[in-house]
Amino acid sequence: MQASRARLFKEYKEVQREKTADPDIQLVCDDSNIFKWTALIKGPSETPYDGGVFQLAFSVPEQYPLQPPQVRFLTKIFHPNVHFKTGEICLDILKNAWSPAWTLQSVCRAIIALMAHPEPDSPLNCDSGNLLRSGDIRGFQSMARMYTRLAAMPKKG
Repeated sequence: MQASRARLFKEYKEVQREKTADPDIQLVCDDSNIFKWTALIKGPSETPYDGGVFQLAFSVPEQYPLQPPQVRFLTKIFHPNVHFKTGEICLDILKNAWSPAWTLQSVCRAIIALMAHPEPDSPLNCDSGNLLRSGDIRGFQSMARMYTRLAAMPKKG
């Protein structure tokens, strides 16, 4: 557990130092628990998520970095690799392809890349996956854009 605290503290210091280096990611550690983090990530440009800001919750195990963090979307998102109700993310690096070389920041980068390049063949959201697999790109994009507007964009007025 001591090693994981030291590693998380190191990552915390790096995040503080590089706040302006990556404007698409804002990682924040819980004030009272270094094993709980949240992130705000910007939807990638030229995707239906463009203009949206999505909140992620990180639950870091005591065996970190030997085991991956649990990460889920708190913001609703229409994406084949994200469970619509729970926010669970289907991403290999969060499961069997994890390596201790990954950091919380690089996990956020990988999630942004997944948003831009969905994998419809292993869907957690079957409706979204089916639209893409059947070639209905327009239908997928309009649903994804609608949910981005409803859940991930600031309300006007």
